[in-house]
Amino acid sequence: MQALPALAGLNAVGFLARFSYALARNPVLPLFALFLGAGPEAVGLAVGISTVTGIFFKMPAGALSDVIGRKRTMLAGLFVFGLMPFAYLFIENYQALVVVRFIHGLATAIYGPVAMAVVAEMAGERRGEMLSWFSSVMIVGTLLGAPLGGWMLHHAAGAPAPGITDFRLVFLVSAAAGMSALLLGLWLLRGPEAHANTGLSLSERLAKFRQGIGEVVADRRVLLTSAMEGVQNMGMGALEAFLPIYAVTRAGLNELEAGLLWAVQIVVTMFSKPLLGRLGDVQGRKAPIAWGLFCCALGLAAVPWLTTFWTLSIAALVFGLGEALVTSSSAALVADLCRKRNFGAAMGTFGTIFDVGHASGPILGGLLVAAFDFRLAFAMLAVVLLAAIPVFLAGVNLDNNTDNNAASA
Repeated sequence: MQALPALAGLNAVGFLARFSYALARNPVLPLFALFLGAGPEAVGLAVGISTVTGIFFKMPAGALSDVIGRKRTMLAGLFVFGLMPFAYLFIENYQALVVVRFIHGLATAIYGPVAMAVVAEMAGERRGEMLSWFSSVMIVGTLLGAPLGGWMLHHAAGAPAPGITDFRLVFLVSAAAGMSALLLGLWLLRGPEAHANTGLSLSERLAKFRQGIGEVVADRRVLLTSAMEGVQNMGMGALEAFLPIYAVTRAGLNELEAGLLWAVQIVVTMFSKPLLGRLGDVQGRKAPIAWGLFCCALGLAAVPWLTTFWTLSIAALVFGLGEALVTSSSAALVADLCRKRNFGAAMGTFGTIFDVGHASGPILGGLLVAAFDFRLAFAMLAVVLLAAIPVFLAGVNLDNNTDNNAASA
């Protein structure tokens, strides 16, 4: 396939998949955990457990796609996207929610890094821009899913708070979107895949699998750049889990407004990422990452000092701009630093570290909120983001060709 039609198809599948995933995640998931009787620590675990799945499976999935092909690996992830949302319809206790969330995390763990590797392969020197466009289209799915989930809970509930039937209605819509992503993916990825490793024995495939992972994880710059995405996602994970709860229980907002707050952050990220990605392709990637971490820290620390929808929206906007600055350059920089044959392993390693941060955010945030309060907890997380900036700037030394993305992999 030509690059643009192939990217358009990937974008359409990614949109539907992320829309389905967002409906089942924010603000519905933390509110559902509260409905099931979870405390702050348990809410953080429920939100973060699906990301823990990515910690274990993203790197192997990406490296496996280098060996057996991208199509097979992506289809495996799409089957999880399509089938797992139906499991939410049968959840009646917190323990079942945690199990379902862990398994549902396989969807993004398998599909995400492989799709990013495909985009990186096709994009060439426009890697930052094209990865940002791909990410932004998936963000549109998240953008629509979060407020729609909040709106459905707010308007479907016949009582002051939503009940089990209201939550299940949201999960049913999530299941329909996930099945749509699966069916579209089956059509787009039909037919055999021409792959360089066709005909290799099992032992040869395993050797290439190990070699790809080994080459990627041995590069300190890849690991440190990925860690910056992980640190940023630690903040995002905490905000994702506790912004809806803070907005509803402390600021006095309703469920729809809580969903709209998250949408504000997503809108800013979505519209600014392609432009910032293109800027990184031309001007270099280190400075956007550093400034992005600063903006994320500022927005995160400000949230628990604010009590109105509009002031909280400004904090979400600042955080969203910071996220766009970091994410528009980090994945592209990782791809710049690795060999093309190992793009799957590189994106898997990047995704694994990404998920370490994303999973630790709600879990650590829950522990801090329970031990202290929202203000001190968010301030401590912001300090971690700020402390990462000098570590990154000092530890990732790039030549001019790499930093300007002139090397063509």
